Amino acid sequence: MKHSIGSYPRVRVQDDGRQVVSQAGSVLLVETVRKTGLDQAMSQALAPWRKPRAVHDPGKALLDVALAVALGGDSLADVAMLRCEPAVFGPVASDPTVSRLIDTLAASGEKALQAIRSARSEARCRAWSLAGKNAPDADGQVVIDLDGVLVIAHSDKEDAAPTWKKTYGHHPLMAFLDHGPGGTGEPVAALLRPGNAGSNTAADHITTAQLALAQLPKHYRRGRQTLVRTDSAGGTHDFVSWLAQRGRWLSYSVGMVITEAIHEHVLKIPASAWTPAVETGGEARDGAWVAELTGKLLDSWPKGMRLIVRKERPHPGAQLRITDADGMRITCFGTNTPDRPIAALELRHRLRARAEDRIRAARATGLRNLPLHTTAQNKVWLEIVQIALDLLAWMPMLALTGKARLWEPRRLRFRLFSAAAQLVTTGRRRILRLTQHWPWTGEITTALERLALLATPG
Repeated sequence: MKHSIGSYPRVRVQDDGRQVVSQAGSVLLVETVRKTGLDQAMSQALAPWRKPRAVHDPGKALLDVALAVALGGDSLADVAMLRCEPAVFGPVASDPTVSRLIDTLAASGEKALQAIRSARSEARCRAWSLAGKNAPDADGQVVIDLDGVLVIAHSDKEDAAPTWKKTYGHHPLMAFLDHGPGGTGEPVAALLRPGNAGSNTAADHITTAQLALAQLPKHYRRGRQTLVRTDSAGGTHDFVSWLAQRGRWLSYSVGMVITEAIHEHVLKIPASAWTPAVETGGEARDGAWVAELTGKLLDSWPKGMRLIVRKERPHPGAQLRITDADGMRITCFGTNTPDRPIAALELRHRLRARAEDRIRAARATGLRNLPLHTTAQNKVWLEIVQIALDLLAWMPMLALTGKARLWEPRRLRFRLFSAAAQLVTTGRRRILRLTQHWPWTGEITTALERLALLATPG
């Protein structure tokens, strides 16, 4: 008589394991914190909020929450993941202590937020310095992408409101640094707004851009070497004028709404004036052309602005809009970059789509929802999310190579951070022995070796 054999082996489960460390691969993030000096910077920045007899440092407690979010947590209580592994993360504050810290920082308003941001800026400068040719400014230019994010609320929270997509929640405006085709990106600003906040709000774009520029090394806060890209939500007179102000003179590439005047000019462009659009490799983009608009259209915009329009065959199933022409999808953007072919400028603007990848990573790293009730608390949560995303960008930048440099948070967690290990104490040393059969153990150990070669601050 034949006995059926199950697809998986049966194992006996017991709960008495010892010296076993889960999420052992997260030592990569811990080492990144140490090498960038983020722990020291955060401790100094939040020192005013430490009580005289406090056991836990506020900076360390906030970093612990950020590490938990980087590992996949989406609430303050998920810091328990770190608390059960003191050999890797050290002493971790209790849930009530963490909750009180968030309330205290929220009550301090902009003063506490500014302290957190200054610590992030300080660590960012060091991370870029350590990264060398892998840093976002390796070619002498940095690219800031501004974009709005809809965060759905499933309960009644302060400032939650109906959104333009018929959902309910918040509409924060975020800024990300683009690491280019060889990397991912990192957040530099997040402005929490109600769900009904307008898209074309120039004041919000200016505030977010100011926060983003404050995160950069000082020589990038003004000048053409800093490019600000936005979709059509940033194509307002006030925002473009602010970008082009004398003494700031930032480079910009902002989308424009197709107005009736622009539509009329597009229809008058002769066939000979259209230039084939290009792909990243330099080859012509199939079914896409670009042209530059001139004349009275630019009279009300800052001096030096160029208006570039693209027409492209719509993708199968796409519906044309009333502003499209001759069966072609029409888009338009403005830029103040002179002396460059319009096809190259259009490609540069089109690469703004990488901001959508950054938003996807943010949603997977604590931005799926805002877990706290008040707006002040959720502003602190947004800073925690940005710290987590910073670490998830800096670690690959400093320690990973090849395709692993492009891994997004979900893949980093699955392949690297979730590795198990055995903790061995011999003499006065503690050794973390990663499981040998894990397919990506080599990636982890090699990355740790690269981090070990970097100088440790102070």
